Amino acid sequence: MNPQRSEIFGRMVSFLHLDSDGLRRTVLESMLEAREFTVASLHEIVSRRLEVSKKTIASMIGYICSRLGILHVTKKSYRLPTSYILREEYADMARAVLAGL
Repeated sequence: MNPQRSEIFGRMVSFLHLDSDGLRRTVLESMLEAREFTVASLHEIVSRRLEVSKKTIASMIGYICSRLGILHVTKKSYRLPTSYILREEYADMARAVLAGL
């Protein structure tokens, strides 16, 4: 595993170790399920399992995007909401972290 991938793997493990209520695990699993999502669409998926606000989901997406670096952000138009895509090279790593914890 190259140094960058091992660093991101370590960050994912730390990210999930801080999960006290299951929200982080649920969000990461939902990202794997959806692959491409907006805040609203991910909130809809997560709210089926947990009662959570859109602000919480938006905050979690921002944290994952900035700290873990596993998301690609696109904005097709200023009128459309921001779209997030789980980077393909990190999807298998996310599955492994979720399976291991």
